[in-house]
Amino acid sequence: MYKAGIDVGSTTVKVVIFDENNQLLFARYERHYSDVKTATIKVLRDAMAELGDCPVTIAITGSGGMGLADAAQIPFVQEVIAATTTVEALIPETDVVIELGGEDAKMTFFGDSLEQRMNGTCAGGTGAFIDQMAQLLKTDADGVNELAKGYQTIYPIASRCGVFAKTDVQPLINEGARKEDIAASIFQAVVNQTISGLASGRKIKGKIAFLGGPLYFMSELRQRFIETLDIAPEDVIFPDNPQLFVAMGAALNEEQAQLKLSQIISNLETKQSQTLNPKNTLDVLFHDQEELEDWRKRHNEASVSYRDIAQASGPLFLGIDAGSTTSKLVLIDPDGSILFQQYGNNQGQPLENIITVLKQVYQQLPEGAYIARSCVTGYGEKLIQAALRVDYGEVETVAHFKAANYFNPGVDFILDIGGQDMKAMSVQDGALSSIQLNEACSSGCGSFIETFAKSLKYDVRDFAQVALLAKHPVDLGSKCTVFMNSKVKQVQKEGATVADISAGLSYSVIKNALYKVIKLKRPEDLGQKIVVQGGTFYNEAVLRAFELVSGRQVVRPSIAGLMGAYGCALIAQEKYEDELSQAQLSQPAPAQA
Repeated sequence: MYKAGIDVGSTTVKVVIFDENNQLLFARYERHYSDVKTATIKVLRDAMAELGDCPVTIAITGSGGMGLADAAQIPFVQEVIAATTTVEALIPETDVVIELGGEDAKMTFFGDSLEQRMNGTCAGGTGAFIDQMAQLLKTDADGVNELAKGYQTIYPIASRCGVFAKTDVQPLINEGARKEDIAASIFQAVVNQTISGLASGRKIKGKIAFLGGPLYFMSELRQRFIETLDIAPEDVIFPDNPQLFVAMGAALNEEQAQLKLSQIISNLETKQSQTLNPKNTLDVLFHDQEELEDWRKRHNEASVSYRDIAQASGPLFLGIDAGSTTSKLVLIDPDGSILFQQYGNNQGQPLENIITVLKQVYQQLPEGAYIARSCVTGYGEKLIQAALRVDYGEVETVAHFKAANYFNPGVDFILDIGGQDMKAMSVQDGALSSIQLNEACSSGCGSFIETFAKSLKYDVRDFAQVALLAKHPVDLGSKCTVFMNSKVKQVQKEGATVADISAGLSYSVIKNALYKVIKLKRPEDLGQKIVVQGGTFYNEAVLRAFELVSGRQVVRPSIAGLMGAYGCALIAQEKYEDELSQAQLSQPAPAQA
């Protein structure tokens, strides 16, 4: 009788099948992209194609395995027991196991008593963290590993929130640091997070085994552990198939069911999903299409006007928002109409990118039109102002306030949510009175939703659209960006659709902003005239969730992602007009006849 084990982890499905002599006949390691049932069925079909419809004794384990165990009618084995079973059977000399998965990190100490430590609230130092960092380097996890082989320098990168750590990596890219050095530094950050977070002062000594997919596929990650812990070569244990150890433990476990592979597949395909518990769902964003269209009409009122640049004449005003990852430019006429706008990734070269866009502007300017004044704000303000001789530099919050006040005169509260950052600004007597920023987590920012859209194989725009008429938005709370994947997979097993998940994530973004960043106690504290801006608010589901959670109607300008640049253009125009007025006042009065 063959022995089979299934390990459904946070990002991958692993299946192994042994013969009667514990020789490995079949092994598969595949990403499931949050659709654990489909991925598991696919791998089991692959096993049938290779081995036939053979009967097996089988058990299942892993963070995503419990729901499948019920559907497949096979026993569930706790992950710690499964991993320990394999270690004791195949590498009994082990003193410490370091295991990294897609979202979990574990450290197991063997000896007189077994002690296991696991990440509980943050998945910053795991495989999914490396995947996210790889996107910044325009590669994948394997590419990061290849780059790290040629490193020369290790930079300090805090392995905190998977999204927030981008703030540490992006400046290195912008400043031209070698990708090889950044790649090795990312691995070092994972090592530091694992050791400090899990060992917590306990000595890691003796024979040390490295398990799990990331440590199997990334040789340079293992090397960073070995060098950091100063492990002697004879004390490094790197067994065959370390990425499959947990699945092997399920196969070797004593508690088993006996089924044919076809029967397991049939059980998985025919088992009906549980219905969602009403206590875990939220109010729908919109009850029907008519309500959605009426809502859109209201928000379309805060739209800026556009004019053809070819028809422009006289003085024009340029605003630049040089962000850490994006550059935004706006050119307006004296009436505030936009003649030219640009929003794009700066590819790590903000100055060169802005120069390229400005050349386009000058090529399109007709005779008789000229840029009278310019203003810049953002991460690259000083660089751009000095290099391009921009007339004025302005603090980012002031630029955003200027634009918000243009669309909603007398505004007293502004919430700006970007890709990685969040700003909440209160206004009193026409001036900014307080500013709050997200400091250690960006689970309420644009990248948060983008990350989940990609994990579910959706374009972020389509992901936002399906949320609008979702029937059962799920309550996902507001946790670490990476760690919340486990919650998403759990509600999927309970019957949640992608639409339900997308709507729930929109609520999570807003709850994080209001309750974690602003620490809101009651809606009245937000003020009466509210403007929301930043690229994240182009997502209509997030905008609607804000109004429902806060109980307020708000203004979302049509150029929500360009407000910093537009505010700068308004400031440039205002200063130009002030200078004209001063010049006129200083002219001598005409002589009397």
